[in-house]
Amino acid sequence: MSRSLHRWSTRARAALAASASLLVLAAAWLLWPARPVEVARPDPPATDAATVERGRYLATLGNCQTCHTARGGTPYAGGRAIPTPFGLVYSSNLTPGAGGLQGWTAADFWRALHHGQSRDGRWLTPAFPYNNTTHITRADSDALFAYLMSLPPVDGAPPDHALRWPYGTQAALKVWRALYFRPAEAASTATAPVGVTAERGAYLVRGLGHCSACHATRGTLGGSNDMLGLAGGLIPVQNWYAPSLNDQAEAGVQDWTVDEVVRLFRDGRARDAAVHGPMAEVVLHSTQHWRDEDLRAMAAYLRTLPRQPAPAVAAQPTLLRADGAAVYRQYCAQCHGEQGEGVRGADGGWAYPPLAGNRAVTLGNPANLVQMVLNGGFGVATRGHPQPFGMPPYVLELDDARIAAVLTHIRGQWGNGAPAVSELDVRALRGSSLR
Repeated sequence: MSRSLHRWSTRARAALAASASLLVLAAAWLLWPARPVEVARPDPPATDAATVERGRYLATLGNCQTCHTARGGTPYAGGRAIPTPFGLVYSSNLTPGAGGLQGWTAADFWRALHHGQSRDGRWLTPAFPYNNTTHITRADSDALFAYLMSLPPVDGAPPDHALRWPYGTQAALKVWRALYFRPAEAASTATAPVGVTAERGAYLVRGLGHCSACHATRGTLGGSNDMLGLAGGLIPVQNWYAPSLNDQAEAGVQDWTVDEVVRLFRDGRARDAAVHGPMAEVVLHSTQHWRDEDLRAMAAYLRTLPRQPAPAVAAQPTLLRADGAAVYRQYCAQCHGEQGEGVRGADGGWAYPPLAGNRAVTLGNPANLVQMVLNGGFGVATRGHPQPFGMPPYVLELDDARIAAVLTHIRGQWGNGAPAVSELDVRALRGSSLR
C-alpha cells in the first residue's frame, strides 16, 4: 500500500510540475511583448499623381473615410467612436500629422494592414478588419499609403480605447489572434487580379470591401472559424442583421443577373430590394462610386457563392394580437398596399417596396424589420436614385405589443409564412436603439 501511495504521489507531483511548467510557458507567451513583424522593404513606393489617385480610389473601395472620420470631424483624422460588445474603440488618425501617420513608412503601413500590428509592435484591435486587409496586395497598400500621406496633416491622436478589462490588453489580443487570425500568404510583389472576373470580385469582397466584417457569423469573442464567411449574422451593438449572401432566401444573388446586382450596389435598389441601415452607408460612401468594371467583378463573384441555407430559426411562441391587421391598415397599407403589393414611382421603380414575397420581410431574424418600424429611414440617395422615398419612425407612436402584432401579421400574410415577432423581440431592440 505504502509503495502504491508513494508511486501515486510521485506521479501526482510530476503531473503538477508539468502543469505548472505549462502555465508558466503560457503566461510567458501571453506577457512577452510584441515586436514589429519583419516585412520586406522594396524600393520606395511611387508618390506620383497617378499613384496617389489610385490610392484615393482604393480608399473609396474600402470605405476607409467612414470609420476614420469622427462625426463632424476632418476626413481621415480618426476619433470616431465604434461601439463593440467589449467597449468603445476609437478609429485612428490616417493623416500624416502628429498623432497620425507622421513618421510612418510604407512598410509600417503594410505591417498594419497585413499583420494587424502597429508601427511600435502593438497588436491592433480586431475592430480594424485586418482579417480582411491582410489580403490586400503590397502594391495596393503602397498606393493607399501614398494617398493618405498626401492628405492635409491633422495633429492630435484619437482618444484611448475604452475597452473593459481584459479585452484591450495585448495578452487578450494575442489570444484572439491565435484563435481567429492567419495572415494571408502573399508575396510583396503580388499583383491584384484585374478585369471583370470573379477573381477580381473575390479580391474586392474579401479584402478592401471587407464584406465579412458584417456578414460573418461571429461567436461570443467576436471571432469566427470562417472570418471570410458570408453566412450572415447580427451586427453587434448596432443590432441590424447582415443577411447571408450564400442563402437565396436571405441576400444571395446567385439567380440575379449581373446588371441587377450592379444596380443594387450602384443605385441602392434593384428588383424588389432596397438597401437600408448600415448597408445604406456602404452604398452612399463607397459602392456607388466604384468603377463599373469593379461592380461587375463583385457581382460575378457573388453569383458564384455556394448556395447554403442559413440555419433555421425556430418560431417563438407569441400571443398573436387580433389588432395586427388593424395596425397594418392604419399605418402601412397607404404606402405598401392593402395586400402588401407595394407602390411604384413615376420612374417605374418601387417607391414603396412590396411586402408580399419580400425576403427582407421573411428573414428568420426580424431585427431589421423592427429597426425600420421603430426608427424609420430613407433609402440611400444615389445618382441613379437621387430622391428615395422614406418611412417615418413609430418609436413614440406604437408600443411593443402593437409593433409585434403588425410585424407578425406582415410576416404571416400573402404567403410569407415567416415566424412570429414577439414583444420581447421589439423590447430588446427598442432598448438598444435608445442607448
